[in-house]
Amino acid sequence: MSSSQKSDAVIIEILRKKGYKATTQRIAICRFALQSRDHPSAQSIYDEVRRVHPTVSLATVYKTLQILKEHGLVQELDFPESQARFDSYVEPHINLICQLCGNIQDFDDKAAREMVERVATKAEFTRKGQRLDIYGVCKTCHNGNK
Repeated sequence: MSSSQKSDAVIIEILRKKGYKATTQRIAICRFALQSRDHPSAQSIYDEVRRVHPTVSLATVYKTLQILKEHGLVQELDFPESQARFDSYVEPHINLICQLCGNIQDFDDKAAREMVERVATKAEFTRKGQRLDIYGVCKTCHNGNK
């Protein structure tokens, strides 16, 4: 069984446990949300999936993302001045957020992971997620390429 078949099997199992049919639309939403490293919004997932599944609804996208959130497969990144974005990389990491272009880049750092674990352990806190954001200007915007 290929890794995409395994991940589809996991997606199908999760959807069925929640009482939903594992439609091709829902599977496509899950695939895109889980494979994208661009921190897509629900609208961008909808736009992408709609290319192949023109009858998909935005409500189906939101509900499917909610199911993925409940299972810890994505985390929602809310921002006060823009649409929420979804991050499929749920291990401790830093989000570098460009205030000019809105790009979000994952920065994996051993020290950040250790800090999250150290704080949770010291506080006797069961971590269910984390979010470390650094705001600034990305290299592309800084160099004037956007």
